Amino acid sequence: MLPASYANVIDLLEEYKEELLQEWGKVILTSPEDPYREKIKENGAAMFQLVLLSLTETTEKIEELIKNIATNVAKERVKANINIGDFVYNVNIGRSIVNKYLLKANLTNEEIQYYLNKIDFCFNKFLYYAVSHYTEAKNKIIEEKTQFIDSTHKDRLTLLGQMTSSFIHEFRNPLTAVQGFIQLLKSEDASIKYLDIISNELEQLNFRISQFLLLSKKELIGKEKSLFLLDELIDEVLIFLYPSILDCKVKVVKDIPAPIEIFGYSDEIRQVFINIIFNAIDVLSQYREDPIIEIIAKRSEDSYIVLDISNNGPMIPDSLLSSIFEPFVTTKKLGTGLGLFVCREIIEKHKGSLTCKSNDSKTIFSIKLPVLER
Repeated sequence: MLPASYANVIDLLEEYKEELLQEWGKVILTSPEDPYREKIKENGAAMFQLVLLSLTETTEKIEELIKNIATNVAKERVKANINIGDFVYNVNIGRSIVNKYLLKANLTNEEIQYYLNKIDFCFNKFLYYAVSHYTEAKNKIIEEKTQFIDSTHKDRLTLLGQMTSSFIHEFRNPLTAVQGFIQLLKSEDASIKYLDIISNELEQLNFRISQFLLLSKKELIGKEKSLFLLDELIDEVLIFLYPSILDCKVKVVKDIPAPIEIFGYSDEIRQVFINIIFNAIDVLSQYREDPIIEIIAKRSEDSYIVLDISNNGPMIPDSLLSSIFEPFVTTKKLGTGLGLFVCREIIEKHKGSLTCKSNDSKTIFSIKLPVLER
């Protein structure tokens, strides 16, 4: 039931309408870039009419009106791309001004509280619907942009895969021939200089080619999984990288319990180890005089092996750490940004995981792989 004073309150607010709206318009926050800047005052007038209706109408009827107006205003705020905080401030300033003029009426405390509750309901519901719609619309825009970025990345990877798969095998044919002739030269005369260096460089080239090939195919035709020992594979990688380790004076600490058997593609896992360790050597050569790489393995309780490859190089910032395994993300001037992405693809193909954490003293790449239990 309406208080007997409601007619006087409505008359009073109507009487001060222009003055109230002018005062509101002077204190609201606006931006010169807002395309709906001139419409803000019009929206204020619509809000004032909602306040008047809220004093006499049922909450069910007034709420539907509030929702419609709030949704339209929220759409404008989204298109304007203006800070929603300014909008919330402007609405609450309007609430304060309306309440101030309400107090000009000759009302009892009980009546004042009644009208304040009605006005608060109107403004609160308006803010709820407006901010909710604004947030949903903004989230949708972000989601669409994210989907576009993801699809662009996939398109780039698809195109890259199509390009690489068409010529990589032909590229590998002469590479294989060169490697074969090196082995022939070694067998004929092992004293010939630089053959080991040439062989190592060709292995590096073959490794880089394999990275691109893995972008286009999850499984390589003709390849079969096999059993291999983790400790032996790590030793092979360290021998392969020995010239770089020696040149940069890196101390390598290795602690791998033997025997640990892995079932998978040993050449692909080998590529992962080479990539991570070589990256560490490259970073340490630039930043440390006492470079250390630690390779430590331990068994977990769920039939997995966790291999931590750490280095005492500079901390990787959080902003980069979150995207370090994404394709085309690199800090190197001549880097492709595919190395760590391919590493993660390989490990996940082997039903494992690859993660990285970094602090001021150490950066750790953790590889988790299932082990073969006998």
